[in-house]
Amino acid sequence: MNPQQFLFPHGVLSPILTPLTSNYRVDVDLLVNHAHKVLNDGCVGIVPFGTTGEALSVGREERITSLEALVKSGIDPSKLLVGTGQTNLDDTLILTRHAVEMNSAGVLVLPPFYYKNPSEEGLYKYFASLIDRINDDRLRVFLYHIPQVAGVGFPISVVKKLFQNFPKVVTGIKDSSGNWQNTKLLLEIEGLDVYPGSERTLLDALSRNSRGCITATANVAAPMLNSVIAFHQNQQAEKANQAHSVVMKFREVLEKYPPIAALKSIKEIQGNEKKWNNVFPPLEPLLDHESLEINAAFEEMVASFNQL
Repeated sequence: MNPQQFLFPHGVLSPILTPLTSNYRVDVDLLVNHAHKVLNDGCVGIVPFGTTGEALSVGREERITSLEALVKSGIDPSKLLVGTGQTNLDDTLILTRHAVEMNSAGVLVLPPFYYKNPSEEGLYKYFASLIDRINDDRLRVFLYHIPQVAGVGFPISVVKKLFQNFPKVVTGIKDSSGNWQNTKLLLEIEGLDVYPGSERTLLDALSRNSRGCITATANVAAPMLNSVIAFHQNQQAEKANQAHSVVMKFREVLEKYPPIAALKSIKEIQGNEKKWNNVFPPLEPLLDHESLEINAAFEEMVASFNQL
């Protein structure tokens, strides 16, 4: 296994939330501040414009200008794994090429997801075309497997074929399927960098040589999540399990509600910033009593973690 292939050190990456103005434009200043905060809280990288970032509700040009603002603010591009997947190859090319030109560590790419049940060969050709047309040695691709949302996923055979044929480009995958059996099969592909899309299976994944996870919870719980990994690396199994249990108790409440709205509610209350409560339609903010419950759970998580 070549350590040069890994884009990030062991740790947690945050698919960052996208703050919005009242007329549904990206609030770039708030986005930049939030990105710096999660990095300062211990995340080894951030993922602008993933599912949690409402990426498919943000226009192409705003995604480009927002990424430029993040880099201009002083964020090291080597800490950026940029979501670029669209339903068509041309838009995916434009966003991917821009991320490469900004020297981002890599891109996180959905399969083309409008046409359902594509053939394995069709999926392979899409990504082979993307790689060939970018034609840049700096390109590093993470596949994004979230079939319950996209409606299209990556069969293990397609992942293996892309990794085997483009080993210097297709370096990893984010598995947000929630299917642990699928994640285990991916972790058996030697050299492929596999990140679960939730902390739920983090300890099991770490025991199988995963380097961490890419989880929405890191928007508000990065110190706790990174402590789980640090305890595991230091062979402090009891501490790792305790820290993981604290986060999972919070996540049980989080999963009762639409996660984007719930996380934005925490940012609104904890940061005393009402603009965080804006979400793109058709999503809606939490109701007041829902916001109170999720914020109480967050505060309980922080208090419990401080007692570890």
